[in-house]
Amino acid sequence: MGTAGTSTDETADERRQLINISYRLLGSLAEAEDAVQEAYARWYALPRSRQEAIVSPGAWLSTVTGRICLDMLGSARARRERYVGAWLPEPLPDRAEWGHGHGADPADQMVMDESVTMAFLVVLESMTPAERVAFVLHDVFRYPFAEIAGILGRTPAACKQLAASARRRVGVARAPVTAAGQADTVRQVKEAWEAKDIAALIALLDPAAVMTADGGGMVGAVLRPIEGGARIAQYMAAIADSAPGLELLERSVNGVPGLVAQRAGVVMTVASFDVVDGSVLRIWVVRNPEKLRPWARDGQDVSGGS
Repeated sequence: MGTAGTSTDETADERRQLINISYRLLGSLAEAEDAVQEAYARWYALPRSRQEAIVSPGAWLSTVTGRICLDMLGSARARRERYVGAWLPEPLPDRAEWGHGHGADPADQMVMDESVTMAFLVVLESMTPAERVAFVLHDVFRYPFAEIAGILGRTPAACKQLAASARRRVGVARAPVTAAGQADTVRQVKEAWEAKDIAALIALLDPAAVMTADGGGMVGAVLRPIEGGARIAQYMAAIADSAPGLELLERSVNGVPGLVAQRAGVVMTVASFDVVDGSVLRIWVVRNPEKLRPWARDGQDVSGGS
């Protein structure tokens, strides 16, 4: 089904772009797909004469999707105040790991770059909805402020200020750790965790490291972040003791090396890491089963093997 004046391929490209934007805005693939679906529903609900009068259906869809996401971000803030424990963005598997039955190849639609890493998405969560929209659309997707103004209902100058404010929240950019460097550190964490070697874990964790877990009140997870490398190491060792049969696998999480814990082939936990100079500064652990659906194959397990 193509939009007026566009081919089906062009419509697919637009949908892919909108999914990528919406995921970065909302931190949830399920919500991103809902937002894009709603935008297309509004497009097809327009009278044919109205569709034909719109010079750029793609720009129209971008504006409508942006407004839908803005509304969803506003209501999400209220919902997250009632959320049990910490709320973390939904982790994304590598294309090869994507669960069947999740929809029409959403992995093929997602572009994995630094703007979908858990570290980046968590920073986006600290922004106001308007800041997040202005920053993501301008700094990540290069939308002009004149177009962003139409989405936010503000002047281009005000949108420019919002993006600048958001940029300050992102802070000073540091040189990214190479995938190989991150993978090496994550592998060492895996090996130390499996060996319940607290000393080795402490050596790998920054003294000021923080671990945040998201169980959504549905499964066991610490409700408050654990601070300090030594405390995190002791907690990880205790978990290893209390979770027999848990298998750790090295997996790509939001485009960077991470760890997945599974039992009997079912993914129970997905962990993301922020590695700086070979030391783990942040660990984000997602255990909420609703956020792990993309990791399930045929509704149950991810492929085994590491």
